[in-house]
Amino acid sequence: MFKKTATALLLTACVSQAHAAEKLTLMLDWYVNPDHAPIMVAEQIGAFKAEGLDVKIVPPSDPSLPPRLVAAKQADLAITYQPQLHFFADEGLPLVRVGTLINTPLNTVITLDPKVKSPAELKGKTIGFSVSGIEQATLNTMLAHDGVSGKEVKLVNVNFQLTSALLTHKVDAVIGGYRNIEALEMKMQGANPVVFNVEDYGVPAYDELIIVANRDEVNDPRIKKFLDALKKGSDYLHAHPEESWKAFAAAHPELNTDFNHQAWMASLPLFARNPAKLDKARYDAYEKFLFDNKLIKKITPVDSYAVDPE
Repeated sequence: MFKKTATALLLTACVSQAHAAEKLTLMLDWYVNPDHAPIMVAEQIGAFKAEGLDVKIVPPSDPSLPPRLVAAKQADLAITYQPQLHFFADEGLPLVRVGTLINTPLNTVITLDPKVKSPAELKGKTIGFSVSGIEQATLNTMLAHDGVSGKEVKLVNVNFQLTSALLTHKVDAVIGGYRNIEALEMKMQGANPVVFNVEDYGVPAYDELIIVANRDEVNDPRIKKFLDALKKGSDYLHAHPEESWKAFAAAHPELNTDFNHQAWMASLPLFARNPAKLDKARYDAYEKFLFDNKLIKKITPVDSYAVDPE
């Protein structure tokens, strides 16, 4: 009789918890990949459920849509990029950074020429890029850091074919390759890339991947619960990287490749250990960088587009 009663109580509790779980929709910036590891691990270990959340993780059909869906209140949270957030603020979109997934730039300048020891030594060479405006400003800043003008290199749009353009020697270097993706791809293809991190050459450091909410919803208690669960996911990931990878690979067999395994491990030091923490000075500095390069029309106060939910 006792066993039946205990079982009935347990089932009732589980049903009640399921009913009590608050739904939350998270739009990713792209298809599921190792950059999302802390989110995937939080899901693996039941951290979202432990916070009373039923999180729906949605890869976008169009990577430009997630932040705009949040702005239109058609999704609760979205993964996007800090540089993009500044543009959204300049446009007046009601988006606010509430958390950080990757708190270091991933952008780099990569060459296969071992004689090149700094970006300045790319003077007179051809550099491939994919995104006009911000990448040109970034490259110009890196060159100017060592006394070279952006006019002293030739820029070629390679239409997101950064790795192949460099490996086939169509360009001498590329800007826009991620240090945990393209640089790794080249190594796995037998190349020996020389990698220059943008923040080492005059470009203000920034958060690569962030989590945004609608300005009207920044005090929604679900956001803090989500971030608390995300921190648990990040902590578990760092403590059990290989175990977490195996669980991820089992859940996403189409991604179970040697490249993704290596990218998973290479990304570990890049993830924010405290996703809620906000470095306001970093956002101020990057806002000024974009304004000085005439990429935004005005300086917007950080408090209007970035908060620390804690």
